[in-house]
Amino acid sequence: MSYTLGIDTSCYTTSVAILDEQGKLVADCRRILKVKTGSRGLQQSEMVFQHTRNLPELFAEACCSIAKPVHFKAICVSAFPRPLPDSYMPAFLVGEGYARVLSLSHNVPLYRISHQENHIFAGIWSAGGPQAAAFLVVHLSGGTTEIVKVSPDIVATNSGRLSMEILGGSQDIHAGQLVDRIGVLLGLPFPAGAQLEALAAPNRDQAVKVPVTVRDASVSFAGPETYIRKLVAQSTDMGGIAASVELCIARAVTAMIKHAVTHTGLAEILLVGGVMANRFIRHYLIEQLEHQGVAQLYFPDNIYSPDNAIGAAYFALIS
Repeated sequence: MSYTLGIDTSCYTTSVAILDEQGKLVADCRRILKVKTGSRGLQQSEMVFQHTRNLPELFAEACCSIAKPVHFKAICVSAFPRPLPDSYMPAFLVGEGYARVLSLSHNVPLYRISHQENHIFAGIWSAGGPQAAAFLVVHLSGGTTEIVKVSPDIVATNSGRLSMEILGGSQDIHAGQLVDRIGVLLGLPFPAGAQLEALAAPNRDQAVKVPVTVRDASVSFAGPETYIRKLVAQSTDMGGIAASVELCIARAVTAMIKHAVTHTGLAEILLVGGVMANRFIRHYLIEQLEHQGVAQLYFPDNIYSPDNAIGAAYFALIS
């Protein structure tokens, strides 16, 4: 049997994924990069160092469940952050270099996509949709807060790549940055998403409506960050503050989606990125949008919302 290989070396996760010929996930190996306690991130040089160390180990782990010799039909790598001509980040060079060597040694095609496209293809693989030729994507993470219109690439139709029109997003910090900054302020480890959700879960009735500015499909999370920092200084209700962060993001994204649906007439929406793993935010959006007949929402399984390489492996398969 032959397989497709996906590689993604993002800002905070090293990922390797393998799919079989039927699209079944054979291996999903990831390692979150280590960040010092109290820190809110890593320098690119440290990301490159950790990816360089992690990739061989994760590749060996991924191949353990495959009969030898391993035969890859195609390889795909997240080679840059976003599908733009000038999109570049050193961390992705590690995965791209590794993928190039494997492609040459196996004499198989190598496909290069963006990290954002990797998220989208992973979402489609997991959620089974959207089915429409054109649809909306909400991408919320530590490095991206965008709502985009997605359609087949009219320039390179044989590539399977996606063309994207940005409809809106954050004008300052991203949703994931808001989560991580307040999470670290509350004493949580970085990245703080899962721990903030756990802290908020039993305290959601204590959440306050944090003022947040949404104009059309654009949002500002810098104001909410300042507001919440003042709450932290005045209160010991850490659980209520964590719940307030979730509610702030959920309310803002709901407003952004409503505008985008009205503006484009598209009602099928795929929601991806690490922030979309949050169960409260998912349920809030379903209540406010799907149950109200505004849109049909597609979520990947929670474990496939954060950074992974499954979208790259899936792109290699369908290409």
